[in-house]
Amino acid sequence: MLALASSACVSLTPYQRVRQEVPPERFVRVGGQWVHVEQWGSGEPVVLLHGFGGSTYSWRLAGPELGRQYRAIAIDLNGFGWTERLREPEAYTLQGQARLVLGVLDALGIERVHLAGHSYGGGLALWLASAHPERVASLILVDSTLPTYSTQRRRAWAGLRPVVALGLRTVLLREAFIRRGLKRSVYDQSLITDEVVREYLRRLRVEGATDAYRGLTARVKTPPPVVDLTAIRQPTLIIWGLQDALLASAYGSRAAEKIPGATFVGIDRCGHLPMEERPEEFLAALRGFLARHPLAAGAP
Repeated sequence: MLALASSACVSLTPYQRVRQEVPPERFVRVGGQWVHVEQWGSGEPVVLLHGFGGSTYSWRLAGPELGRQYRAIAIDLNGFGWTERLREPEAYTLQGQARLVLGVLDALGIERVHLAGHSYGGGLALWLASAHPERVASLILVDSTLPTYSTQRRRAWAGLRPVVALGLRTVLLREAFIRRGLKRSVYDQSLITDEVVREYLRRLRVEGATDAYRGLTARVKTPPPVVDLTAIRQPTLIIWGLQDALLASAYGSRAAEKIPGATFVGIDRCGHLPMEERPEEFLAALRGFLARHPLAAGAP
C-alpha cells in the first residue's frame, strides 16, 4: 500500500526555481529569509494577510483595485505562497507569523498601517492589533478566525514527519483535495475554475512543505494566545460572507458586538472568500471604512 501511495506522489518546486521565476522586486529579506510581497499603488498602506492555504493570489482581484487609492501590500505568510519555508517550527506559530509581518513592514520602512486579514490571517491581524497597537491604525477582519483557532486545530500526529510527508504528497497537495476545499469556500462553485485550483495548488507545492505543515499543525507546548475583544481600540470593520459554510456569519456579528465601535458588513450570496467571490461589494465596504478612518487620525 505504501509503495502504491508513493508512486502517486506529487513533486515540490525547488525554492531556487521559485526565486528564478518570480520577479526579484517582489521579495524582501527578513532575518535571512526571502518573503514574497506584492504591492499595488501608493498612499496610505493597507496590508493584506491571506487565510490558511491562501497566498497573495487570494488578493489578485481586490489588491490592484485597492491600489488605485492606497498602497496595497499583500504578504505571503510562513508556509504559503512564494515565501521561503523555514525548518524551525516556531516560525509557524502566531508569534512567528507576527514577526514576519512586522519584519516586512520594517524592511519597507512603514511604521503604521491599515491591517486586513482573511480567515487565519484575520486571527493574526487581530493578535497584531492587540499586541502591537502602535503599528495598526485600523483593523479589517474578513471571515476571520480568532487567534486561538490555529492552536485548536493542532494535532499530535502532525508532529510525525514521515506521516506528514506522505499525507502531503498523496492527499493534501492533490488537485482533487484543493478543489473540494475551494468549492466548500464559495457560494457560487462555478468560480472555482481549473486555473484557480492550479494557482492555489502550485503556491503550496513548494520545497519545505513538510516543515511548514508540521509547524502549522503539530501541537506546541506554549499556551494559546488570547485577545480580549473588548480591549481592541482600533477602528474595526468586520466583513463576512453570509453563506460562509466554514465560519458562520454569526461569529462575525458576535465579534462586532464585543469590539468597541466595530462595524459589521454581511455580503449576500457569498461564502468564505468575499474578496474573490464578491470583490465589488468587498471593496465598497473596505473603501468606505478607510475613508472614514484615515491613517493621520492618530494611534489608538
